[in-house]
Amino acid sequence: MKPKNMLLTLDTCLEQEKTGRKTGLLVTALMNGLMLVLSLPFMDWIQLVNIPKLFAKLGITREAAGSLYSSYSIFSLLGFVKNSGKGVFGLYAMLLLILLVATWYLELLYIWKVCRNSKGDDGKGELHTYVIGKASTLLTALLVFGSYGFVLYSNNVVKMKGFSGSWILAVELILALAAYGLIKRMEAKERIRCHEHGLIKEFQKNWVLFLMLIPLCVFFLINSYLPMIGIYFAFVNFNFSDGLWASPFVGLKNFEFLFQSQMGRLIRNTVLYNVVFIGLGNVLQIFFAILISQLTVKWFKKTGQTLMFMPYFVSYVMLKVMVYSLMEYQYGAINNMIRSSGGTAIDFYNTPVYWPFLITLFYMWKSVGYGMVIYLATIMGIDNELYEAAKVDGANIFKRILYITLPQIKPTFIILLIYSLGSIMKGNFELFYQTVGNNGLLYDVTDILDTYVYRITVGQPLSIGLGSAAGLFQSIFGFVVVMVTNWAIKKKDSEYALF
Repeated sequence: MKPKNMLLTLDTCLEQEKTGRKTGLLVTALMNGLMLVLSLPFMDWIQLVNIPKLFAKLGITREAAGSLYSSYSIFSLLGFVKNSGKGVFGLYAMLLLILLVATWYLELLYIWKVCRNSKGDDGKGELHTYVIGKASTLLTALLVFGSYGFVLYSNNVVKMKGFSGSWILAVELILALAAYGLIKRMEAKERIRCHEHGLIKEFQKNWVLFLMLIPLCVFFLINSYLPMIGIYFAFVNFNFSDGLWASPFVGLKNFEFLFQSQMGRLIRNTVLYNVVFIGLGNVLQIFFAILISQLTVKWFKKTGQTLMFMPYFVSYVMLKVMVYSLMEYQYGAINNMIRSSGGTAIDFYNTPVYWPFLITLFYMWKSVGYGMVIYLATIMGIDNELYEAAKVDGANIFKRILYITLPQIKPTFIILLIYSLGSIMKGNFELFYQTVGNNGLLYDVTDILDTYVYRITVGQPLSIGLGSAAGLFQSIFGFVVVMVTNWAIKKKDSEYALF
């Protein structure tokens, strides 16, 4: 069959309602699959030309040239940057790799959605699938243009034609644009059939609301997203003479150093402390919130709430002074009391066994009041008629708490739990550093990832990459924990899931 006849047949098929939708989804899924295959690591998108002259321009030695190739995929492009030692290409190559991973995710998600296709024939289920498909094709096109941009940028840096794009880029771009056109056409028909309008009509209808979002978007762009470029510190051996962009690219070397340096102990301490802080903290916060909510004397209730909340405002520097005044071996208040009663003084600062309990105690004293206020606000919002009806039915106070209060605060607990788990690899640096300081005798039970990285960066001013690597590791670990937790909650009861 001629290509023209094939296109006419496909166009006729797409005009049909049910068959056209399924055919279009299948065709675009196959196109996404082909784009995915063409972007796999064994498909080279970037080629090196005039190699001897290029290596001479870059100052690459003959020994280093032995580990380089004549063509690279997006996935292996960072290998060229690392082996060549030229960090000036590193950020661009890393952005392309991040974009590639995002493209893979959306392409696989679109293919999975099409194969699953369990929404029936109402078409509304496919609208979300179309959005994913458009996003995957647009990201693929952006990745192709970014690859061409890398070629132009690199040639401009070396002042010669040393890089070129392979034929795969053109094929990938054609597939992306064709798939986008098909998906856009199917989506338009579905929106008409389902009486739903797209983004442009939504903007025309609610342009004032979109306008109000601009300051918020600008705020997050400047304060949250642009600083993320600093992640690149984690992959370079930073020095001030070359700056961030020209510093030698070292790949995962900073991460290797971290994992070779007592990482097991640091992860163990950080995670275990946070598990105790989150678990015991929420239990105590809920307990005191319920306790205060049951008080009937107004002034006593306000006083108790204030006293519970006040430690939150005590600075960690003041906490350090208080702890030292209590636990110092020679003049500390606790040891003075022990001596006055005929006992033997305890050398707290040279005895590690006490500190896991002490740090937990200090954290609870300082933070329980803040969390208690959140739960108390939730309890105060519970309809009082529920309690009145339970009283009429003969429920005592414990049953009212068990069957009314606790179920009502469950959504708040789950949301706070998910947010807390996102920081499970980030220790409370101020608490640990101010109470323990640089006491090496206590490191085995009190040293966490944050305090360890702080000591490294203070002792070695040029080890910025190590600190960035540690921060990136913490963020990725927390992100994975949040995603897994949210998935588990969604499987159990989607009503309580965060997203």
